[in-house]
Amino acid sequence: MNVLSINIASQLIEGDWTGREAKSGIDKRSVVGPIRFKNEQVENDHIVDRTHHGGYDKAVYAYAREDADWWQRELGNLISNGSFGENLTTSDIDVNAAVVGEQWKIGSTVLEVSQPRIPCRVFAGFWNRPTLIKEFMAAGKPGTYLRIIQEGEISAGDSIHVIKTPSHGITIRDLYAAKNGDRSKIHEIAAVTQLSAEYQEWAKSLCK
Repeated sequence: MNVLSINIASQLIEGDWTGREAKSGIDKRSVVGPIRFKNEQVENDHIVDRTHHGGYDKAVYAYAREDADWWQRELGNLISNGSFGENLTTSDIDVNAAVVGEQWKIGSTVLEVSQPRIPCRVFAGFWNRPTLIKEFMAAGKPGTYLRIIQEGEISAGDSIHVIKTPSHGITIRDLYAAKNGDRSKIHEIAAVTQLSAEYQEWAKSLCK
């Protein structure tokens, strides 16, 4: 399990799909490390819409190269690392099966699995694919956001060590399925203490 590449948005892009912010940091490109992970973000990465991106619970976004390869086969298009707006492109780890609250030691940094990525119109516009939101939700390969628990540096090629796994067993895939309408695990989800405040409120509201 390792990091194939670290990706940041060194420049902002804009289009009629970027909304009121007029620009977006979704266009992330691979950079030479080591890269510092601190202050709830990846150093030198541009984040515009901080309502939906960045912050403690969404400081880092990871997407598996294996899932990118699946999309590449499905769409018949070349998909480079960073094309999903991910900061970390990973290899040999199923990020969607990661348990909420699971901690990864990478380089000198410790990251914690927090929640899935929910697609938006900026993502669809960046790919110039109007149907992408529906397709992304149906595919069940959301990738995961991570919190920065211990600030440090990460380089491409660094191994990913899972150093802590909560016993509740709720995964990123479970959260994503619930967001997509499958409420079969909503009571178990609501009991997860490692959920973000947003997800705790959402899950508990569905248990009433």
